[in-house]
Amino acid sequence: MATDTRLAAIRTATPAQQAFMLLRTVFTVAPILFGLDKFANLLTDWPGYLAPWVDKLIPGTAQQFMYVVGVLEIMAGILVAVHPRIGAAVVALWLAGIITNLLILGNYYDVALRDFGLLVAALALNRLATPNR
Repeated sequence: MATDTRLAAIRTATPAQQAFMLLRTVFTVAPILFGLDKFANLLTDWPGYLAPWVDKLIPGTAQQFMYVVGVLEIMAGILVAVHPRIGAAVVALWLAGIITNLLILGNYYDVALRDFGLLVAALALNRLATPNR
């Protein structure tokens, strides 16, 4: 019964409300899943995406840094779920950092471009979550 009510709410929502629900869901789930994968490296070898000069600046290994990154990504996903306007801005800033790192690496321009699209989507979620005044 609750599922029927939720589906009815989605069907009767405005396009902007539907976009908000979609973006909020994606920017909650994706950072949490990617954050969890920093501990498993199933999707890719995450330390390979870290610019060597950053690796030299941080204490510990690149994998240990990825554990910290994973925790931060999980927290960002939870923040989007609880406070989407603030969480979306945090995710957008996080993506800007990732893009900068990828451009410095010089090997992942395609991923940087994809992440730029995600950054724009995070900014759109931020705007959709901002109350009209």
